[in-house]
Amino acid sequence: MPEIEARTNQDHKCPLCGDKRHQKWGRTRTKIQRYRCTGCQKTYSGRTGSAIGRIHRPDLFMVALRDMLGTSTPQSVRKLARQLGLNKYTVWRWRMLVFSIIGSSISSTSFSRIIEADETYQRESQKRSREWVHHFTDPQNVALPPRPRWEDFTTQGLKMMRGLSKWQLPILTVADRGGAYLFQRLPNRKGISVERAMKPLVPGDAVPCSDGGNGYKDLAAAGGIEHFVVGRKPGKRVVSGCYHIQNVNSLHARYKKFIKPFCGPATKNLNGYISWLEARLAGMEPAEIFRSA
Repeated sequence: MPEIEARTNQDHKCPLCGDKRHQKWGRTRTKIQRYRCTGCQKTYSGRTGSAIGRIHRPDLFMVALRDMLGTSTPQSVRKLARQLGLNKYTVWRWRMLVFSIIGSSISSTSFSRIIEADETYQRESQKRSREWVHHFTDPQNVALPPRPRWEDFTTQGLKMMRGLSKWQLPILTVADRGGAYLFQRLPNRKGISVERAMKPLVPGDAVPCSDGGNGYKDLAAAGGIEHFVVGRKPGKRVVSGCYHIQNVNSLHARYKKFIKPFCGPATKNLNGYISWLEARLAGMEPAEIFRSA
């Protein structure tokens, strides 16, 4: 596998003791070159000591990784597991591992000039949380969950909450005209949360464009920054001929298209899916994942 071989050629040292003296020591059962360190006398390969070091089928892991980062639509976990002849939970664990690697490898983004900002929303999902199961098992010590079960909406006649509610999770989206972009989960919809998230992203000489949210207005007022507010109605979506948030709206559309096949991912994994989307938009290659692992 060229990605694993490249990792060894790049380091040129033992991952266990740091000694640069080594010799070839056969190959693994997956045809990966193995080395023996002259210093500590231990053997290693290109993935020893990395986040993917204990994966028994790195060849199939690379297939799953290319499926995640390829140009085509990613397959579901079950479909990919059938294709690779693996258990679906194995492929799922691999995907969670890639989430952690991507999240740590994506560098911070800097913005300049005209900066567009807006929020999109993702409905909360408590998949596999078992909060209601734990409550029914031990109601004395486990508090009643704050949200109803899905079956309660039909059996008890509860009304579904429409529009924005506390179950809609805000995702701040920022972009500038230079092509830089950012997706960031916010803890809530309050203006102070938006202001705190935007403050380190907007330099003093930038011009932010947004809707009329209080967080954006407070940010501009506190920093003495010129701020353009755009509306949703025709004729108000572009101000002074060049100030708009259409690039951010385009990112929202790409996010919705990307997240739709997953039928509402669990909230605890949502940051991983956001990092995955950013990696796909940035054209991240599987070799970069190996270098970051």
